[in-house]
This record gives sequence, structure tokens and C-alpha cells, in this order.
Amino acid sequence: MSRFWSPLVHDLDPYVPGEQPRVEGLIKLNTNENPYPPAPGVAELLRQPQTIERLRLYPDPNSQSLKDALTEHYGLQPGQVFVGNGSDDVLAMVFMALFKNSQPLLFPDITYSFYPVYCQLFGIDYKTVPLAEDFSLNLDHYPADNGGIIFANPNAPTGLALGLDRIEALLQRNTDSVVVVDEAYVDFGAQSARALIDRYPNLLVVQTFSKSRSLAGMRLGFAMGSIELIEGINRVKNSFNPYPLDRIAEAAGREAVLDGAYFVQCCQRIMATRERTREALMAMGFEVLPSATNFLFARPPASLPAAELAERLRQDRVLIRYFNKPRIDGFVRVSVGTDEEMGVLLGLLKGYLG
Repeated sequence: MSRFWSPLVHDLDPYVPGEQPRVEGLIKLNTNENPYPPAPGVAELLRQPQTIERLRLYPDPNSQSLKDALTEHYGLQPGQVFVGNGSDDVLAMVFMALFKNSQPLLFPDITYSFYPVYCQLFGIDYKTVPLAEDFSLNLDHYPADNGGIIFANPNAPTGLALGLDRIEALLQRNTDSVVVVDEAYVDFGAQSARALIDRYPNLLVVQTFSKSRSLAGMRLGFAMGSIELIEGINRVKNSFNPYPLDRIAEAAGREAVLDGAYFVQCCQRIMATRERTREALMAMGFEVLPSATNFLFARPPASLPAAELAERLRQDRVLIRYFNKPRIDGFVRVSVGTDEEMGVLLGLLKGYLG
């Protein structure tokens, strides 16, 4: 502990990101990255000399060309989109702008582990609402007396998704605080709540380019909601960093949005691999939750405990994610890779299980 740290830093329990190894040749199934490259237009953009020449200039502080592409793609109105450096950056702005209230923020006890970190960092009171024994999320358990609600749909690390009717039922009775739906994985089989934005001014939907659009290395995220909510987030952003997106990121994001055919093809390919892998794991005795994401949440057979499985795979140069946390320490999370990568994984598992 440094004597120069503030009391907040001393007490902070920081977020732990997934491992990004420097060793070449590993099969990396631990951080839910897309196994396929971005849209072809992104590669063409990076080959253009003017892309590099323009880096001497500051970017557009409003990232308007990307906002325009997102607004048109999702059928929104001008002023209903916010963009930032990945959805984590967007969520940080959301927590500061919308959740620092007299009542506690509510979110599930098993979910994206950045939520409690942001609460601690920004001094936000919060309460967790337990998932059911089967890890399902019941929004009826969220009381109306709150300072905001946030949940991931599909949830992480479980992969389970809620239908749009369940989300709308929450919005109909929870009208006095902001409801944020974190849709990092929604493009792999779930329903987006963006269709409800115009009916519920307290609804904010957050998405990312990291998963379905293969731009995790570019750091792009966005939020969609009422003009009132977006204006509040922009007030925080402009007081913190007026130039959140660099020129290449903004242009690459626009190219990814415009190529809808490639986007659909890539998502469908991943979903097909996911379902084949799920069936194969279940045939080997794994308990595998239904997934609407680009990963699988699975409990190995009793003869191969989750922590031991993750370590054995690591020794065989395959990385998966193990969470040593209450209620989920018997499970592993496996990102969906290419068919070839998943074939290697399944072959190793068959060997371990004899």
C-alpha cells in the first residue's frame, strides 16, 4: 500500500480484467472476443494514406459521423445516441450522470463485476438482488423504491436472456428512476430493449462494438435513450474528456455499422458454433446453461472440478475463464471461437474425461 494513495484508492476493490497473454499460439477462449475479423471496410480504411495523415488533427468532439450512422441504423432521432471508449467508458459516464442518488442502485448479485466497482469508485449506494437458483433474473423482485436499476441482458457470466415483455413490465411500474439495460451480448440471440426507448423516457440501452462487430481492440461503445438522458451523460463527458473517440475509432465504427450483411453473417456463424459446442459439452456430462451470447457457462462433471479444468486447459495452451466466487465457483465460462478452436477444446475435454 502506498502512503500517497487517497483513502478511496486504499479501500477500492478494483475490477480484474480477463487475461491478455503475451504468449503466441494460445487458443484464447477467456474474454469473449469475436474470433472473426471486423467488416472488410475497416481493413480498407486502415490502408488509406489519409487515415494516417489526419491523425495530426484533433477528432470531432461530438463523433457526429458515427452517431449519424447509429441513429440511422437503429431508427432513432438526433440526440438519442451517446458514444464512448467502449461500453465500460459509457457505463462510467452513466453511473456518474444518472445513478448518484439518495436511494440505492439495484442490480443482480451475479452479473458484470464492474457495477460494484463503479459504485465504490463514485460513492454510489447499491443493493444486489439475488438471481434464482437456476440463475434466472426476476425483475418482479426489484422494488420501486430505488435510485436506479441496471442489469445485463443477456446476463454475464451466465448467458441467460430476458424477453422484451419482462423488461417492459418493469418499465411500466418503475417510472421514477433510470433503468439501464446493458446489451453487450444482445446480437447473439436476445431481444434489444431499444424498441422501447420512445415509450419510456427513463430507459437507457448500452451496447458495444467489441463482441458482435469484432472491434474489441478499437474500444467503441454507445448508449441509446431519450434526449434528456443523453444530454445528462454528455454533460459529464464534456466535463471529463471532450475528445473521447479518436479519428480511426470513429471511422472504423462507422464502417462496421454500414456493413449490415457482414454483421449478420458473423453473428449467425458464432451462434451456430455455440449451439454445436453446447450439444457436445452436454453429451460429455457438462451442465450448460442456455446462452444468448458468444460464450457458454458450464459446470463440468464432478470428476473434473471447474478450477482444475481451467488449469489443465491452460497447461494445454487453451484459456477459459474461471470465477472463484460464491455460487458460480463450480462453473467455467468458455468463449465461442472458430469451429477449429472449439474442436481442439472438445478433443482435450474428451481426453481428460477418459
